[in-house]
Amino acid sequence: MRYVSTRGHGPVGFSDVLLGGVAPDGGLYLPEEWPEVGIEEEWADLPFTEIVARVLLPFTEPYFGLTDLRAMAGAAYADFRDPAIAPIRELWDGVHLLDLTKGPTLSFKDYALALVGRMLDSALERSDAHATVLGATSGDTGSAAIGALRGLDRVDVVMLHPEGRISDVQRHQMTTVLDDNIRNVAVRGAFDDCQDLVKQAFADESLMADHHLVAVNSINWARIAVQAAYHVYAAVRLGGPKQQVVVAVPSGNFGNAYAAHVAATVGAPIAQIVVATNANNRLARFLEDGNLEIGRVVETHSPAMDIQVPSNLERLLFELLGRDPQAVADLMDRYRTAGTLRVPSGALSSVRERFSSGWMSNDANLAAISDAWSRGEVLVDPHTAIGLAIGQIRAAYPGAPIVAVATADPAKFPEAVTEATGVTPRLPDDLADLLEREERYEVIDADLGSLSALL
Repeated sequence: MRYVSTRGHGPVGFSDVLLGGVAPDGGLYLPEEWPEVGIEEEWADLPFTEIVARVLLPFTEPYFGLTDLRAMAGAAYADFRDPAIAPIRELWDGVHLLDLTKGPTLSFKDYALALVGRMLDSALERSDAHATVLGATSGDTGSAAIGALRGLDRVDVVMLHPEGRISDVQRHQMTTVLDDNIRNVAVRGAFDDCQDLVKQAFADESLMADHHLVAVNSINWARIAVQAAYHVYAAVRLGGPKQQVVVAVPSGNFGNAYAAHVAATVGAPIAQIVVATNANNRLARFLEDGNLEIGRVVETHSPAMDIQVPSNLERLLFELLGRDPQAVADLMDRYRTAGTLRVPSGALSSVRERFSSGWMSNDANLAAISDAWSRGEVLVDPHTAIGLAIGQIRAAYPGAPIVAVATADPAKFPEAVTEATGVTPRLPDDLADLLEREERYEVIDADLGSLSALL
């Protein structure tokens, strides 16, 4: 498998993609050609780890073979909180929940980063190298990455989060990890500012050379590939190769929803992907009319979705523009300069065939949490509630199972859940004292000079 950047760099191999994240030209990597995964009826009975290994193989070989992937997947998910790893249950009348909250940090980000961390460690050992993982988090990526990489000798982690704009539980899951290779940084600004700093750092040749920066956000293709695997798992469990399913994904940076698109592209029986956002609804509106504007971020009950500039949209744009890297580069330059982006109407036809979208206000979000509880005593966090509700509204395939993706344990957002249901969710016993643990983090301004000095 070879990879190319959305802005023209490449082709390169999987190790370059894994150890880089962002391409040298500022673009994001995608496979040069989409592989055929070869999903068969027997896949419906395969365990989660085996499906992950089989889906990843065409994206990683020859760097990682099937034996490597099976071993890494088995080790990565060994300590997850449910024997099924990613349990699926029917809530009511053909609506199912893919529960991705059973990892160490209670977030769907665990599912990709637990495995990507092992890939990264293996790659650095092979090359006898050291790297600095630089990431930005809107809440859950940071804790999952830190959990996967803490204590490793070959990796330092510098994780940026927007100061005061993530939940207390999310912050403590990062800032109470005191291993020597972990540094947490609060940025004075929104998540988009954190994400922009990471992109600037990767575009700075001297910083890249001095620190061997590696990305673990969903801008790193390896993360998207692993996320695609759990969408394949859900689709074959509920639909098999013949029955199509509808996937509903709460979306901020568009990585999880884009991974569902990748799963469908390589053969998973996914008829429709419902992209659900909160009041920061630029992504939902783009999928409807092809226009994207940089706007002010509104704080909501679902902070991981408080994003106006979804990075992974560039990967979709690359496809919509006929894989023309110059057209993508020009479009993104105009977006950064003018604050607006417009895709030709003709290019949207393929988007409308696969994607639909919707968004919810803060009040509607609370109502959705309440509805899930009153309807089936299903306790969901604010992000999952948005995906669950909008998925049912927008589903356009009668009879097709709906798969709503649960992205975080409700105990990570107790205030909103309690307000909506009157029920206070509790953290697992091993995290019961989380908010009382010692914290360690630094605070910087949202500019590259401050980040460079810290590095």
